[in-house]
Amino acid sequence: MTSTVPGRAETPPRSREQRRVLTVLVAAQILSGAGLAAGVTVGALLAQDMLGSTGLAGLPSALGTAGSALAAVAVGRLSQARGRRPGLAAGYLAGAVGSAGVVAATVAGSPVLLFLALFVHGAGTATNLLARYAGADLAAPAHRARAVSTVLVATTLGGVAGPGLAAPAGHLAHALGLPRLTGLFLLAGVAYATAALVLAVWLRPDPLLLARDLEAERAATAPAPPEDRARPASRSRRSGVLAGTLVMALTQLVMVAIMTMTPVHMHGHGHGAAASGLVIALHLGAMYLPSLLTGRLVDRHGPRAVAAASGLVLLAAGAVAAGAPDGSVVPLAVALALLGLGWNFGLVTGTAIVTDAVPPATRARVQGLADVAVAIAGATGGMASGLVVAVAGYPVLALGGGVLALAIVPVAVAAERGR
Repeated sequence: MTSTVPGRAETPPRSREQRRVLTVLVAAQILSGAGLAAGVTVGALLAQDMLGSTGLAGLPSALGTAGSALAAVAVGRLSQARGRRPGLAAGYLAGAVGSAGVVAATVAGSPVLLFLALFVHGAGTATNLLARYAGADLAAPAHRARAVSTVLVATTLGGVAGPGLAAPAGHLAHALGLPRLTGLFLLAGVAYATAALVLAVWLRPDPLLLARDLEAERAATAPAPPEDRARPASRSRRSGVLAGTLVMALTQLVMVAIMTMTPVHMHGHGHGAAASGLVIALHLGAMYLPSLLTGRLVDRHGPRAVAAASGLVLLAAGAVAAGAPDGSVVPLAVALALLGLGWNFGLVTGTAIVTDAVPPATRARVQGLADVAVAIAGATGGMASGLVVAVAGYPVLALGGGVLALAIVPVAVAAERGR
């Protein structure tokens, strides 16, 4: 009797702390979602205007994702040592500094400073994604995907509103004597700085540190597993981390490649910032809004079916984008919405696989390294996208990305067998 009462009494406090953590993370994600819009919507256009070359228009996306790779390592290590609160707050603050640097570089007309600032700006993107792991730290295993999805879906409001503010933000920048394209980066700087403040002040108790304490309490009372069971569990963890990382990396590569060049493609066929902003807003909405449904699907049916659906939806996105008439916005909007949905399926699935595979003691470090691979894949997609479009055209890029996404299916099958 005495051994069971504490276990029952532990659940309500843990549930209350999880609700508080999710509330704070949701508030921060709404703000940071607005920061995501800048690099996606106008980063490539800034580089194209400054360099006068479409072939290098994918460079900002590549630099941003490369910066996010370094930030994922730094935020992961800081979170591992000090907790989620200082790690995430520092990452968003770096994103704010990068946003201010982009504005300064554009005013100065310095490509070198622009690329350096875009690299630092990538920290905001990395932190926005790493925050999803914090939502799962205190969640019950059966509800982890839903907790991840709650954090992701909060990004929808800022992510959808941000591109829609491209024209008003441009007017504000012009009123301040700045180039119109810097308007969204002004918005991003304020959004990231405010998100950092929210986390630094209110993310208490720290979810990762509390999860470690609870895990240590359980380990102290549970019998140690036999050695012949410990080795297979260790191998299963490694295979789970690898499979989950591959699902997320493939999804990110395809999504970034097609997304990066869509505004450039539209600009080249006479569409203005408002049209491309609308398409990107729909894309970002599809990236995050379905998250709650995706989390429930993963928790109920396992990752294999949802990851396989990710590959098929991304293939459909590439096919629709490749066949879209040059002067039509609607097919591109549909394609980018499908692209976002496929990304959502892959990210939630891969996150759940990785989180299930690692204990709290090493969770932040492993998750940070997994997101490094995701960021590198995104950098590769961003860099290659401009070159592919310059050589072969946008339809080849879109369809090729969709075909590549089919590789997610065998990876998902392998992950399910290893569970």
